[in-house]
Formats: sequence, structure tokens, C-alpha cells
Amino acid sequence: MAGDHDATEILKPLVFRLHENAPAVVREVLLERGWTEFDKKEQGDRDWNLYWRSSPFRMTDYCSIKPWQRLNHYPEAVRITRKDYLVRHLKRMKGAYGSALYEFSPVAFIMPNDYVKFVAEYSKEKQSPGRRSSYWICKPVDLSRGRGILIFQDIKDFAYDCTVIVQKYISNPLLISGYKLDLRLYVCVTSFCPLTIYTYEEGLVRFATEKFDLGSLDNVYSHLTNTSINKYGASYKKYKEGIGHGCKWTFSKFRSYLRIYGVDDLLLWKKINNIVMLTLLAVTPLPAASNCFELFGFDILIDDKFKPWLLEVNYNPALCLDCSIDATVKRKLLHDIVELLNYKQIDALRQNQAAGTKAGRTHVSLRTPGKSALEEAPGFLSCQGEAEYTAVSSVQSALQAAKGSILKANQTKKTARGHPRKTLTSQLRERMNMTKTSSQAKAETRSKQLPGAVHSPQQFVPPSCWLPTPNFWNCKLTTLPYFLSEKDQRPIPRVGDFVLIFPFNEAALQASRGAINVKSIIQEINKLVIKQFPSKQMKTKKRVDYLASM
Repeated sequence: MAGDHDATEILKPLVFRLHENAPAVVREVLLERGWTEFDKKEQGDRDWNLYWRSSPFRMTDYCSIKPWQRLNHYPEAVRITRKDYLVRHLKRMKGAYGSALYEFSPVAFIMPNDYVKFVAEYSKEKQSPGRRSSYWICKPVDLSRGRGILIFQDIKDFAYDCTVIVQKYISNPLLISGYKLDLRLYVCVTSFCPLTIYTYEEGLVRFATEKFDLGSLDNVYSHLTNTSINKYGASYKKYKEGIGHGCKWTFSKFRSYLRIYGVDDLLLWKKINNIVMLTLLAVTPLPAASNCFELFGFDILIDDKFKPWLLEVNYNPALCLDCSIDATVKRKLLHDIVELLNYKQIDALRQNQAAGTKAGRTHVSLRTPGKSALEEAPGFLSCQGEAEYTAVSSVQSALQAAKGSILKANQTKKTARGHPRKTLTSQLRERMNMTKTSSQAKAETRSKQLPGAVHSPQQFVPPSCWLPTPNFWNCKLTTLPYFLSEKDQRPIPRVGDFVLIFPFNEAALQASRGAINVKSIIQEINKLVIKQFPSKQMKTKKRVDYLASM
């Protein structure tokens, strides 16, 4: 009987918890994978593995995260997804590091604060002889799905009644058969400390459903690519020459199309990946949090010179299934996200398990007097202070340790506590008291020569064949990072269609650990760009004009 009980515990399914308004496809995919949904009437508050919300979590949710749990948002990720915040951060980075790297975002003004600056820029263009007036696009800072957007050329047509950004409108977009398009690129950040970025190789190409025409700026079906708008257009279901029905392609189809006309799609994607890295650097560091991930939707527009432009970054990119292409891309995306979260068999137990200890919260120090963290725990994450984690050498040994302890834990549930209950206040007090020791440890760590830096920082090695050494993962976390491989405790270079793009070499990783050194990372990206684009020349004008006319 005891053996049957243990087998039941070991075979427990993973549990997901959804907040209201969570996308229906998330539930469908997780159920397909054999997960069960959290039932608050039958299960404890911590008896789940994945919590998916459309809105931000509370800080207490991050503080109480368990080793077997994942949250789908990082604290303060809105720094990059609200339009006015993004504009401010990119302006700051451009001022600090020059416009050579940060030239991928159109000139922008935040209204009403920048109204005088905008009028000055507008008047300067008007007074320049022979210079054509720019087009401008106005967007409310906190709205999505194309709501409230206005495109204008004459300032007399500009009106707003809330906080907005005004950007130069890209009036020379790449067109296919006369239709405007942009790219929805999915980016998953598994950690902001150290910064760890994956981009999804598949994605969505979104088309406007009427041909591009600067003579009709008020025609949303000609200028906006949002599916939430175009699906109501008269041409949405019609067959459109060169595009087909609907308003979407996959990245795979788009890249094949580019290759047919001799365009180097690999070069284009390198530029897009650089945009992703530079944009996320603009908001680092975010508050430290364990066992989180953030799925961003980067909207990229390509102009007729094949230069990619960042339009905006989306929080909670839409996961609704409006067409068969949505279903193909987004279902696979969610399956790959679950794989990227790297759940182990022991996570299904949803218990803190350590050999020879009772089930419950376990604090294990990774340092002992006279020994460095690397000497004491080779192959594991080197952390400062204490780390709360599942202390097992392998899944098999942990499952053995779990046998009997589950029953014992149930028998001792009502036993009086040996120690006072930990509260958020007491945890904060402990952290405040640890500040001095932690800062001293950081100073000692920085003064030592890092043994793992074996690659030259000027030599770029593709992520598929470069992996950082465990010695560098040296930041303050409450649990061991789930995104490290079990075999060698290094970040997984590829999971499904997710590809690791940062860190891209040893020097970049070294600069991103602990207190992130943005300046050093920018220098590494500069070297990378020089290596990627030595001539910085586009394809011949003849080929560009030919493809743009298509």
C-alpha cells in the first residue's frame, strides 16, 4: 500500500493557475500536455507550478515564489512596454552611447511635455527649402491594438486629449504587392540578472488589407497592420494578389519570399536581434526576481531600404487565434515556452525536498568559512548569501528522498512551529541587515580574476556553439535558475524555436552578471556589429526598388 501511495505522489501532474482574462489557448495547450488546472477549493495556495496572468503580479507573489513555480511576468516590465517609458529610455541610451547604435527608433515626442520641442522640429522642417514635410503618427501611450492612432502631415490636423507620443511616420515602408506590413517578433526573457534573452524563430507578418496610400492618411486599413482592426475591413476575407486571404504570413513564408528576390534574410535578422538586445538593455536592471519569465511582442517595421525600425514593445502580446496561421504559430509558441521553463519530474511533487530533512522550506547556504562558493558547489550557480532551492543531486535521488517524507509531512502538519513564522516584514529586515556583508562579498568577487573567461571578447561565436561557464552565474536569487541545463548548469542555447541571442560571448555575460555593466555590454555589441556588417552596404538599389515595387 505504501508503494502505491508513493507511486501516486510521484506521478502527480503539473498544475497551472490562470487569472481571469488569461488567453484561452494557454489553458488548451497546457491541458493537451497533461497538466491539470488549479482548484483553490481543493488545493493549497502554493500547490501549482505555473501562474499565468494578463496583469502584473504583486510584489508578495515574487517574494514567496517556490522552486517548483514559475510566474509569467517580471516586476516592472512595463518600463519597456508603455510607449512613453520606452521613448524616454531609448532617448537616454542614445544620449549616453550615441546614435550609431540607437538609430532604430523613429524621432519621438511625448505630449504634452514635449509640445514646444515638437513644434520647433516641425517648424524647422517647414522652413528648410526643398525639404519635404514629414508625416507624423500620434499614439496614446497606454492603449493597444491600434486604438486612438492619428496620422497627419499638417500640424493643424493634430489634436489630442490624453498623454500621447508623436513619432515620425515611416513613409517609405517595404511593400509587398502594394500592401504595408510589419513583423510581430516574440521575445522571451528568462532572466534580467544575468540578462538572458531568447528570440522565437517563427512569428507573424501582419499586413494592412488595403494598398498603401499617403493620399488617404485617415484610412486605417491602408496604414495600420493590427489584426484587431483589419479583420473588420471589407478586404480582409477577399483574396489579395500576392498576399492571399486574410492579413498574415508566417516568418518562414516571408523569409522564403525575401530569398526568392535575393535579399539576405540572415543579415536582416541579425539587425533585428541587435535591436532586441539594445532595447532590453535600456531598461536593465529590473528588480531581482526568481523563477519568472516575460514574453514580449516586438513590433518591427522594415523600410524599402531593408532597415528595421522598432515601433513598440507589447506586454502580453495577443494570443487569440483569429486564423489558421495564428493557431500554427501561437500553439507551437506556447508549447516551446513550457519547454523553455525546464520543469523537472520533482517539480510535480510541489514540495521542498532535501535528503534527510522534512518537507518544507529549506535554506541552504552555498558558502562555508574558508571556502569559495565554487569550491564548495562546483557546477552549480554561484550565489551570494543564502539561496532557497531544492537540494538534490538528481531527480532520481530526490524522488527517493520524497518517499516517506510526504506521509511524515502530512502527519506533522498540525504540530506547533519550532520557529516564528516568517513574514514579509521580517524577510525585508533580514535583507537590510545582510546588505553590508553582500556588498563586501561583491567587492571581493570583482577583485578576483574570473577563471572562465577563455574566449576573446572580440571574437563572436554563434550561440549554438558557445556556452558560458558556470562560474559567471553570480547574482542574488532565491532559487536556482530554471533556464540552466541540468547537465552542465549553463543556459540552454536552443529550445524548440527559441534561440538564445544574449549573452552572445563570455565578455557580454561577465558584464551582465551582478550589477549589470551596460557600458561594457554596449562595447561588446559594437564589436559584434562591426563584425556582422563590415561594409554596412545594402543590396543594390535595383534589387531594392524591384522588391519594394512588388
